[in-house]
Amino acid sequence: MTRPDPVKLPEEAASVRIVLCDDHAVVRAGLRALLDSAPGIEVVGEADSGAEAVALAMKLTPDVVLMDLQLGVGLDGVEATRRITAASGGSVHVLVLTTYDTDADITRAIEAGATGYLLKAERPDELFTAIHSAAAGRTALSAPVAHRVMARMRSPRPALTDRERDILGQLARGLTNRDIAKALYLSEATVKTHLGRIYGKLDVDTRAGAVAVAKEQRLLP
Repeated sequence: MTRPDPVKLPEEAASVRIVLCDDHAVVRAGLRALLDSAPGIEVVGEADSGAEAVALAMKLTPDVVLMDLQLGVGLDGVEATRRITAASGGSVHVLVLTTYDTDADITRAIEAGATGYLLKAERPDELFTAIHSAAAGRTALSAPVAHRVMARMRSPRPALTDRERDILGQLARGLTNRDIAKALYLSEATVKTHLGRIYGKLDVDTRAGAVAVAKEQRLLP
């Protein structure tokens, strides 16, 4: 009589293989020490730049890349996320771990293919749970991030004036304030004033953030 295969207990399950990406060595060391103490999680590599994270993800094929957003010079966390998810066909999941929680940052990361978005203020047990969720392809969001996503979905699109839309369109083309002023026959001071209003309406504080939210909200022609 054939005996059934033994049931694999949770503690016997394969560990989630992690690559850490953060440009601060002290932060990486702290994360590694924390993750090394967690059952079912194995750190297999560390990267201090977006380019290195992409290379390690392709070489080591981890289950999850724990990705910071701001990485100094070179690729930022969003572009690294986009390249990893595209090159791996989605088999390598990216879990963003950052201090930034603006709508623009969240939108850019999710659009780039991030499976989850966590804030560094999370408790260790929540981080561990999110890592296992991400490895299984399930969305993992910090509570404040989930709240912002839901609020954004419920809120109506920002009401921009025709002039603000014009300026936003020029901004999306990568024009400087001086170039926008010339193109629209305005003074640079007027362009700056309109940009301030646009930033306020879109809840962003950078040009890239304004363009990202405008694309998300379909505010560009």
